[in-house]
Amino acid sequence: MTREFASSDFLYLLLILVPLVLIYLRWRVKRQRSLRYPDLATVSRVNTSGAGYLPHIPFALRVLALALIIIALARPRSGSTLEETSSEGIDIVLTVDVSTSMQAQDLKRGSSRLDVVKEVVDGFVDNRKHDRMGLVAFAAHAVTRCPPTLDYRILKKQLSDLEMGQIEDGTAIGVALASSVNRLRNSKAESRVIVLLTDGMNNRGAIDPVTAARVAEAQSVKVYTIGAGTRGTVRMPVKDAFGRTRYVNQPVEIDEKILKEIADITGGKYFRATRAGELQQIYREIDSMEKTRIEVRQYKRYRELFAFFLLPVIGLILLEQLLAETRCRTLP
Repeated sequence: MTREFASSDFLYLLLILVPLVLIYLRWRVKRQRSLRYPDLATVSRVNTSGAGYLPHIPFALRVLALALIIIALARPRSGSTLEETSSEGIDIVLTVDVSTSMQAQDLKRGSSRLDVVKEVVDGFVDNRKHDRMGLVAFAAHAVTRCPPTLDYRILKKQLSDLEMGQIEDGTAIGVALASSVNRLRNSKAESRVIVLLTDGMNNRGAIDPVTAARVAEAQSVKVYTIGAGTRGTVRMPVKDAFGRTRYVNQPVEIDEKILKEIADITGGKYFRATRAGELQQIYREIDSMEKTRIEVRQYKRYRELFAFFLLPVIGLILLEQLLAETRCRTLP
C-alpha cells in the first residue's frame, strides 16, 4: 500500500499561509482598541483566563480550512500494486543413477557420488521458480520418485531419500530415459527437458539407449546427459564376508559415446564431471541454457482520499461563523 499526491504541485500553495498569518498578526496589533471602565474591578471580572486567545480562533479555523482545501486539490490517494505473471514454463525430469557404483568417493573426499549429486541437484532445484520438475531414479530398472510438480518441497524430500540398494543393481540407461520421456508425454509446456546422470554403462533393461533417444526426439524432449566419475580407476568400498568395509580399485567405465549420441539426437549436450565443483558448474550451465520466459505486468489501483480533507472544511467554516458571532465576537 502506497500513499501519494497525484497533483503534488498544489502543495506549494501552503506557503501562502505563512504571509497570511503574519499579515493577520500585524493587523491585530494595529487594531487594538482601548475602552474606559469606571474601576479596575470591572476589568478583572471581564478578563477571564484564556479570553485573550478567543478572538484568534476564527482566523485559525479559517487557515486550517484553507490548508485542507489545498491538500484536497493536491489529490491525496492510496494505491495498491497488482502483478499479473505469465510464463512459458519448462517441464524438467531429473534422472539419477542410484546403482551401487555411485558409492565411490572420487567426486568429493568423504562423500559418495550419490551424496554429491543430491547436494548439487538440490541447489539446481532451488534456482528454478516457475517450472514443473520430476525425479526418476534408476539402476537395473527405473522408478518415478516424483512426477513433474511445482511442489519443490516434496521433490526435494524424495531427492534426499534416494539411497543405493533401493533398486536392484545394474545400469539401465535406456529404460530410465524411456521412463523419463513417458513422464513428459502429456506435458503442455513450451519446453520439455531431461537431465540424465549416470556413472556407468548400459548393462540392463530391454530398451536400447539410442532407441529411447529416438523416442525422446519424436516427443520433442531435449536430453542433457552427464557422466559422473573420475578417469582411470577409483577406490570402491566393498563389504567382506565379515561385514567389514574394505576398498578395492575398480576402473571407471562411463559410456561417453552413448551419452553423447543421446544428447546429439535430442538437441541436448553431454557433460563429464570428475569433481564436485565441475558437477555444480554443469548444472549451473544447464540452468542458464534452460530459462523460463516470464512476463510480469504491473497494475496500480488507486483510491482517492480528497473527500477526507474536504468534508471537515464545511464543519470548520460553520464553526468559525458560530464562534465569530458568540464567544469569539470582538468589539469594533
